[in-house]
Amino acid sequence: MLSTPDESFSGQRTPEGVAARLERLILDGIFRTGQLLPSERRLCERLGVSRASLREGLRILRSKGIIETRQGRGSTVASLLPAREQSPLMHLFRDHPRTLFDLLEVRALLEGESARLAASRGNPADRVLITRRYREMADYVASADPIDVERLARLDHAFHLAISQASHNPVLVHTLQSLTDLLLSSVFASVKNLYHRPEPREMINRQHARLHDAVVKGKPQLAQRVALEHLNGLGEALREIEAEDERLERSAMRLEGWE
Repeated sequence: MLSTPDESFSGQRTPEGVAARLERLILDGIFRTGQLLPSERRLCERLGVSRASLREGLRILRSKGIIETRQGRGSTVASLLPAREQSPLMHLFRDHPRTLFDLLEVRALLEGESARLAASRGNPADRVLITRRYREMADYVASADPIDVERLARLDHAFHLAISQASHNPVLVHTLQSLTDLLLSSVFASVKNLYHRPEPREMINRQHARLHDAVVKGKPQLAQRVALEHLNGLGEALREIEAEDERLERSAMRLEGWE
C-alpha cells in the first residue's frame, strides 16, 4: 500500500530515514570519500530532522562502515572500496605498461557512455562545474611554460570526472572513481608521451573543446562520438609512438652489428 505524502515525509525523519537520505547523498557524490560531513546543526537544518534522529542515523552509517567518526573531528565518509594499493591486480596493471591500451578501451566504454548521459541528464549546475574544470585545464595549457605533466594530467582527469558525475548514475561514477589510480596513469602517459608533439597536442586540445561543447549544449550522440574519438585517437597515437621506438631500436641494433 502506498503511503501518503505526510507519512512518507514523516518516515524520512526517522533515524532509518535520515541514514537512507545521507546514503543517497554519498551515492550521488555530494559527500565524497574522505570528506568531512557538515556539522550536526547544519545537517539538522538541511534535512529538517531532530538532533536525536540525526545522531542515531549517523550511528547506523557508522555500523555499516560508511562513515568514520573521530572525537573532536566530526564524521567523514569512509573509503567505500578496498584499498587500491593493496590489490595485487593493481600492482600488475601498474607494472606492465602494455595494459595501458586495455585501459584506454575500458575508458572508451565507460567515458563514452558518461558523456552521452551527461549531455542528456546534466543540469545547469553540472554544466557550470564541467565548464569550470574545462577552463582550468585550458587556461593552464595556454599559460604554462613549461607544462607540468603531472598537474596537467590531474586537471585533465578532473574534467573527465566532472562529466561522469553529470551522468547522475552513481554506479558508473563510483566505478570510475574506483579506477582513479589507473585512470590517472593513463592520462599521465598520454600527456607525457603526446603533449610535447604539436599534432597530438592540437588533437587533444581540439577534442577536449568539442567534448565540452557537446556535453554542455546537450547533444548526447555527439558527446559520445567525440569521447570515443578522443580515446581511440590517444590509443592510435600512442601505438604509433611505440612502433616508431621499436623501429629506431631495430635500426640501432643493425648499426651496432647485432643482426
